[in-house]
Amino acid sequence: MPIVTFESVNGTTKKTVDAPKGGSLANICDDHDAPIPFSCRSAVCGTCHIEVLEGQASLLPPGDEELDVLEAINAAPPRFRLACCAQIKPGPGAVRVRAQNE
Repeated sequence: MPIVTFESVNGTTKKTVDAPKGGSLANICDDHDAPIPFSCRSAVCGTCHIEVLEGQASLLPPGDEELDVLEAINAAPPRFRLACCAQIKPGPGAVRVRAQNE
């Protein structure tokens, strides 16, 4: 079962959760009040920009839309991703991410 650790931008707030079916980091954040900011629903793209500190192999590759936004904000995968787009693979693994915006 994937385990996901979310860290705030300064690393002081952390939340670790189980993600038994994998899935969207955005949904996991919403379900567990993780310290990753989202303004996607307010049309402010890029606020959920995260640094993947460990577990890049446990994430599905980014799609074209995510790659376009990452290029626009000068953040290259696999180290950087958008939490609204990143998908965790089902199965064993651990992912640790840190917010890049407050």
